[in-house]
Amino acid sequence: MTAMLPVQTDTSRPCPFCPGNEEGPAVLEIPDGDSRHWSVRVVENAFPAFEGNAAMVVNHRGPVFTEAPASGVHEVLILSPDHERTWAHLSDGQVSKVMVAIRDRMEAHSRTLGLRNTLAIVNSGREAGASIEHPHGQLLGMSFVPREMSEEQAGFGRFAGNCLLCTALEAEEDARHRLVDSNKDLVVTCPFWSGMPFEMLVIPRRHGAHLYQCSDEEVSAVGIAIRDMLLRLEQVVGLAPYNLVFHTAPYRATGPYHWHVHIWPKLTTKAGFEMGTGVMINVVPPEEAAQAMRMPVNAT
Repeated sequence: MTAMLPVQTDTSRPCPFCPGNEEGPAVLEIPDGDSRHWSVRVVENAFPAFEGNAAMVVNHRGPVFTEAPASGVHEVLILSPDHERTWAHLSDGQVSKVMVAIRDRMEAHSRTLGLRNTLAIVNSGREAGASIEHPHGQLLGMSFVPREMSEEQAGFGRFAGNCLLCTALEAEEDARHRLVDSNKDLVVTCPFWSGMPFEMLVIPRRHGAHLYQCSDEEVSAVGIAIRDMLLRLEQVVGLAPYNLVFHTAPYRATGPYHWHVHIWPKLTTKAGFEMGTGVMINVVPPEEAAQAMRMPVNAT
């Protein structure tokens, strides 16, 4: 079992994400059933990593020093009004609203001049990078395509034959060694190339490059699968920090791509070898992790 560090050392200030304490206007607000209160809220980040609409122009400051404006959009996605309810404990309906909010904000970003890519993430736990206790995610619209995305795109482009992830989905279902769950909408695996214990990959069955072009039903199915996997993870290893990362093709990309979601639990530390070489040491083989994760979800 794991033990999580408290996210905030100072909890004397009112939570800025709780109802009644909301800071800043919402760029998107989904009401609850009676339409008098919000259910999911998206606001501008008070401390943005990206802001403004300056052109992506690289400036050379010396023989090895270059910089460019950090232009873009940085938003906070508040998963629910409940200060204690993480993604693992959201209802089907609430998860669907969260996924629709992610989808709709990505669609809005796709129409924003200068934005080339949006990354949706959830950092849960201090070790995973969270700085506020209230469960939330982030949407980062960037004026460039990050290296990780460029390398993924290149991997899809190099793969000979069908789509890389469509092929992986079929192969994992045939082998079943690393399969955690599957239904008519998606497959969840502990991928063959897992770099950390209990790493998981959620792959929609319908091939598509862009999350924002999916229906309510498609994105809801993915969100519910994430919820079930996080709940199973909690039952198998205890409360653990984790990162969710939604990878969807850059806007106006024309090459092959298949959107997907990474679930990266923080159960081990990336040490000197991993940081110095880029080679990950995974102490739990994905086959063992998948076997442990193939357990029924207890209702909560």
